[in-house]
Amino acid sequence: MEVRASARDLGTSSRKIRLILARLPGLSVDQALSLLRYVQSPHARSVSKVVLSAASNAENNFDMDVDDLVIKRAYADEGRTQKRFRPRSRGRVSPILKRSTHITIILDERGA
Repeated sequence: MEVRASARDLGTSSRKIRLILARLPGLSVDQALSLLRYVQSPHARSVSKVVLSAASNAENNFDMDVDDLVIKRAYADEGRTQKRFRPRSRGRVSPILKRSTHITIILDERGA
């Protein structure tokens, strides 16, 4: 049985999050959390919160054992983009795109 958790509209680009998420599929929840603790990125904390949320969903809603859970899929989609403008010389403007992302983690039981 698959269990999922997601975080929406996190204030970073999905490209940066995907670099972290590429390492996670196939790892158990404990292995993923220990890996994320030592990743040299400030966004690893957001990813670890989503992994913990998925594990809590499995334990509380579906009565699954957390030790038997493995990350099946982890992906990041693009969220909303806020568009701002920076003034430039000669009365022109340059766009500033403040990107956001949606993180989704899917857990499954080991051997299922």
